[in-house]
Amino acid sequence: MKKLNEEIIAKFLIGDCTEDELREVNAWMDESGENARELFRLEEIYHLGKAGYASDKIEKAERRLFKRLEQEKTKQHKVRKMHGWMQYAAISIGFFLLGSLGYIFYQSYNHTEALLAVTTQDKVKELKLPDGTKVWLNKYTTLKYPRAFAENGRKVYLEGEGYFEVMRNPEKPFIVQSEAMQVRVLGTIFNLKSDKMKMSAVATLLKGEIEVKGNHEEGMIILSPGQKAELNGATRRLTVKQVDTGIENWHNNEFVFEKADIYTIARTLESSYGVKIILAPDIDVTKTYSGTLKKKENVEAVLNSITNAIPVEYKIVGGSVFLSSKK
Repeated sequence: MKKLNEEIIAKFLIGDCTEDELREVNAWMDESGENARELFRLEEIYHLGKAGYASDKIEKAERRLFKRLEQEKTKQHKVRKMHGWMQYAAISIGFFLLGSLGYIFYQSYNHTEALLAVTTQDKVKELKLPDGTKVWLNKYTTLKYPRAFAENGRKVYLEGEGYFEVMRNPEKPFIVQSEAMQVRVLGTIFNLKSDKMKMSAVATLLKGEIEVKGNHEEGMIILSPGQKAELNGATRRLTVKQVDTGIENWHNNEFVFEKADIYTIARTLESSYGVKIILAPDIDVTKTYSGTLKKKENVEAVLNSITNAIPVEYKIVGGSVFLSSKK
């Protein structure tokens, strides 16, 4: 792939990419480690610039950038408003500063304001934050976090889906900020899925307690384990629901069932594998099952595991699965 458009990188670094642009950035990063390192260097330089380091050099680079943009406008015979480009000026400056000024930044400032973790395609990334908190990032997810947390709190920014095991520290609350929702915790296990385009989010609590708040005065809710808070971007409503007793733990490829009936198990498999499950009338729907099941490559492999614990038989016809009682 050719070198990535500077404007797309600029939009990516300030969190203004469309889904298509984000995929383009991710594909570019996947091409080589050097591409990924270049993006990380730009992120560091951008935040250092915001913090006010080497401001005289930044101002000179800005003037060069604006002159270049004016020349580009004339060449293409397009009228563009300068304030639209100025949103990206501080970031685009990174392309001019990667040489000498970048070296000055690294020598004079040994930790950055923010670091960036990005996942692509079907990859899940596990990382440990400076306070010991563990995070699993689902595909097409971005997490921004500081190299060192502030004295009075711990704050990160998420786009996409993340599973958090937060290190407990009552003196320093842990806050996950997304486009639509903010989650505040002291120490707990929860999942946050944020959709920037739809301005919606879902926070699911597995253990402990979290405070969920909408970013646009939709209200505040404190969740208990087994509950989830959903913020609808269209209606601007924040609601609480009980978590389904069949949960797909995507971060470690498991299905966790807690007193789940056969309907719940079937619904969970349908959602995960894109199949239609049809239950025979002879299946006992009153029985419930608890346990953890490893996620397999396909639904047939999972069904083979299920039949060892539940007295059912299955038959797969195209995209449909027929379950019946074991004879």
